[in-house]
Amino acid sequence: LLVGRWVRSDSKYDNWEAYMEWYGMDEARAQEEVIEPQLHIVTEASREKMTMVHQLPWREGTQAEYTLYFDGKYHPICERLFKTSRSSWAANKRAEWMHKFDEKGLMTEQHLPVKGKPAILRYWRSLVSANEIMVNVHLFEVAEDGSEKEVIHTRRFFNRIPFKTKWVAAAAQFFSGMDVEENLKTCISWMDKAKSKGADLIVLPENSNRDRRYFVDGKPSKEKAHEMSETLDGPFVQGLRDTCRRLNLWACVGVDIKGPPPATAYIAQLLIRPDGEIEGVHKKHVLWDYEYTLFEPGEDLYQVFDTELGRLGMLVCADGIVPEAARCMALMGAQVLLNSLNSRGPDEMRVHIPLRALENGVWHVASNAVGNPNDDGLLWPWTGGSEICDPRGKRVVASEEHDDMVLGEVRPFEAESKACSWTDDLLAHRRPELYGAMTRHLDAVPCAKMYGPAPAELPFPGPEVVKVAMMQLSRVHTRKCTEWMARRQVSYAARRGAALGVLPELWCFARGEVAKDPEAAAAYAAGVLASMLEAARESRIHLCFSLVEKEGPKFFHTAYLVGPAGIVTKYRKAHLSAAERAWASPGDALAPVVQMQELGRVALMIGDEVWVPEVARCLAIEGVEIVLHPTDWDTAEAGEMAATERAGENRFHLVSVTRIDCPGKLGSQTTLAGEYMGGEPIPLMRYAQGVWARHNVEEQILVDLPRRQAHCKMMGDHLDVLRKRFPQLYGACILPTDQLFTWTNTTKKRPEDWRDEIVAARGTFGRKRKYSVLSPPEACIPICEINGKIDPPFGAWRGPRGTQAKLMGIRSSPPGRAAPRIS
Repeated sequence: LLVGRWVRSDSKYDNWEAYMEWYGMDEARAQEEVIEPQLHIVTEASREKMTMVHQLPWREGTQAEYTLYFDGKYHPICERLFKTSRSSWAANKRAEWMHKFDEKGLMTEQHLPVKGKPAILRYWRSLVSANEIMVNVHLFEVAEDGSEKEVIHTRRFFNRIPFKTKWVAAAAQFFSGMDVEENLKTCISWMDKAKSKGADLIVLPENSNRDRRYFVDGKPSKEKAHEMSETLDGPFVQGLRDTCRRLNLWACVGVDIKGPPPATAYIAQLLIRPDGEIEGVHKKHVLWDYEYTLFEPGEDLYQVFDTELGRLGMLVCADGIVPEAARCMALMGAQVLLNSLNSRGPDEMRVHIPLRALENGVWHVASNAVGNPNDDGLLWPWTGGSEICDPRGKRVVASEEHDDMVLGEVRPFEAESKACSWTDDLLAHRRPELYGAMTRHLDAVPCAKMYGPAPAELPFPGPEVVKVAMMQLSRVHTRKCTEWMARRQVSYAARRGAALGVLPELWCFARGEVAKDPEAAAAYAAGVLASMLEAARESRIHLCFSLVEKEGPKFFHTAYLVGPAGIVTKYRKAHLSAAERAWASPGDALAPVVQMQELGRVALMIGDEVWVPEVARCLAIEGVEIVLHPTDWDTAEAGEMAATERAGENRFHLVSVTRIDCPGKLGSQTTLAGEYMGGEPIPLMRYAQGVWARHNVEEQILVDLPRRQAHCKMMGDHLDVLRKRFPQLYGACILPTDQLFTWTNTTKKRPEDWRDEIVAARGTFGRKRKYSVLSPPEACIPICEINGKIDPPFGAWRGPRGTQAKLMGIRSSPPGRAAPRIS
């Protein structure tokens, strides 16, 4: 019976605040501990031992697997879990505990000093029913003679809520007008339809509560936005909560929420449980352009939510325009992303939504607003296109441009397989030790000089326009012919006025030739390098290409930038594909950004590194203007999605030149940085434009790259895609892979490996906790009936908790008054 997924009740407990305060916590921190989610997933149990996965999602997604031995002997506490300790474990300097069965149940014992005195902590687990575990906790002071005196006690309860290894997600799309009551009816109607079709969770669009006509005298007004936004205890949110409870349905809904008066409002997303409780609130970090004139961006830590549907992460619309939000949550173990959108851009369903799923190996359920009944202001419609994408970026189901709802099956643990087209584990493929630039202060990086619109005089020297030739070819029947063709490409590009030519990845080798004999490949590559140096010198042009390089016993996949004066820079590929690992060693740094009078600020990237968002992001932070990218598209999505996204989310030029025989069956592509000038059509503000070559034919396409475009980081009047970052939140990006709190890093077991068939009703009886950020909580209500018996001296206190501040991510703010304490 112990085997299964056990969730600590956040509303049924005894004396917990007093217990936490005993360890020195203030009242607010103690309340936070009361409602903090904690889950025990027992995967194996016997009379001798028990193995569990312990989840603490509020502690940066911590989860750890350990085994308890019921032998009455002291054993070390799991180090990964002990590092997060706050109360009794933090006081346990020995970091040891003992477990055994006695007449009261399964007993755990720790020796620890409390308030300068030796103490013993004992707690007993016992089954109240097949679906509920009670944990009785007692702390004893130990006198010099060894006698014990109880000083405080508490009690917590855990409910059995099994994983759903497959479930149905719904994404509804509609337009919310000015009538909030009618909008609530619309939301409820879609929720009813979703439940009738078997949905376990529904995602609704951003600002489902109302259209944002927050203007005074024709100007945007933050005061008006605050006035018209919702509270979490108001009728709109309460209506959603009541509906979730009635339908036994999860819901993720975009709602504009009031902040502190008089002029603060947030674009928020609520995750509501089937019992009507709010599991979490996410405040949108990256706002879409005009939204900065009405709302404040959230700056809270990214959160993941452990549920029976898997580990969920939330993002809102423009959070997905940049790579960090989805990436951080994936690194924290998110298996499913829930996205509420209010977008007029075609780039959402075509690029952002599927790519964030694909590059992170997660499910993505996205709901967008649709249509536009207004006849004044911006008349572009919201584009709809709600969709569900699997961890390979494949659209399970997608909608069009009308009121609609799509449903699809989600299997969250498929997100634990990070195999993809470019590597066998996309998280292990990363090199977090190289991404330090992502966490440096906004003003302490080279790109700080490039924030905002492009100035009249650029901060870095170089030409106004760089003319680059995409020289698309690959190995033909003989080496001599291949080299001859390349030399003709170089000469032709120079005569056309190109300052730079880019050749494909390993262009002079037949497919598979390098892996078969890297020693011979390196020897041949040395001659090719000399030939290309000569060509650059003769034609007075710069060239970029990749070859095999040997140093000592190691081989590298190396990209070169050469010019009339010789080698300008080289880059040894740091992220090796599964095939490359058979013959190459990884480089130990990302490519440097090189400042050149002839070309401006240039850096190199090789092949499938386009799939790694941190690579392009770090180069952008270092102030690159043009990224040269010899490649060999592994799939069409590598160019159509990944390369397009890298240029757009960083606002640099990306010159990707592929082999003729690439598996992706796609031609070379230059994606332009673009310069926001004001008044563009909305799709052109958001969706990076490009120049393409045809697939499977030798081509040379000449492209002009205006350098000033890369100095405009604006995606509108207010959104700067580099300045609006939050480096202080990106710590997960630089954590070593083995320290990430993913399920696979924690355990090799899956829910199908154990039996957990007893299904309990969610939640507990009685009144539930209340969420309110501005109004004080109501008095808590004592409930003394436990398991059918009255226990007046030691009742279970449940009731309103006032925990909005915590769920809004304001961890340092008091969540509300404490519940009455039992002395």
